[in-house]
Amino acid sequence: MKKVLIVINGYGLAGGIQHQVERLKEEFSKRGVEVDLIKNTQVFAYIFEGNIKISLPKYDFVLYLDKDRYVAELLEKAGYKLYNSIDSIIKCDDKMLTHICLSNEGIKMPTSISSTLCYTDNGNRDYLKPVIEKIGLPMIVKENYGSLGKQVYLVNDYKELLEIENKLIHVPHIFQEYIECSKGKDFRIIVIGGKVIAYMKRENKNSYLSNLATGGTASKVDLPKEYLETAVKAANILGLDYCGVDILEGPNKEPIISEVNSNAFYEGIEKTTGINVAGCYVDYLLNK
Repeated sequence: MKKVLIVINGYGLAGGIQHQVERLKEEFSKRGVEVDLIKNTQVFAYIFEGNIKISLPKYDFVLYLDKDRYVAELLEKAGYKLYNSIDSIIKCDDKMLTHICLSNEGIKMPTSISSTLCYTDNGNRDYLKPVIEKIGLPMIVKENYGSLGKQVYLVNDYKELLEIENKLIHVPHIFQEYIECSKGKDFRIIVIGGKVIAYMKRENKNSYLSNLATGGTASKVDLPKEYLETAVKAANILGLDYCGVDILEGPNKEPIISEVNSNAFYEGIEKTTGINVAGCYVDYLLNK
């Protein structure tokens, strides 16, 4: 019998992760696979006399549903096979790093400018002028680390930009072009093993954010081949076995990648499409 470990965060979980775990356990159980669930706070991994020590048994593989890179790095170097790999998780967890990795690859993305590293704030905000000249207003400001539509701000004028910048001066963030024609609307595409499994339209007529967690609604949709190919290309570049690619609709109906999520939730897309996303992922993992 195969034995699988699922790792989650030990400091509280979003409802989507709890549902994710239950769906995975359900699908593994159907296939006769034993599953252990553990929190990152329970993984006692350390370096002793130059070698990694971990108080865990061996598993066929580990489903890593957390973003604790140090625990993941220790597990991987100790010989555990992680899905997704820690390298791909890191690339997706940092939104600016995602865009850097996907750049120069023929993939359309919003114009994106990284905030500069600030150790001691001297009050100088002159660098905002070329940012406005290149991107224009309104613009989107995103914290590099965030999910569920949180830590994303629509900035309409210089005063608002200055307020957000003062708030985030010590926090890594991105200044990003606002794709107004896709306001409150995007497409979530699930890619597993380099193949599109499911996709849906997300829309919120009362917000610039489309996330279901912020009040958006989901619906079935037919997408052009170009959208699906863009999602697969992004997943492959980032080395992801599983992901959700969020794509905006450009002014000429072209796909524009907004974000790539290494641990996209199942609940909304399974309900919307009727596709057993968790089962497809489990089958892929067991076959691989």
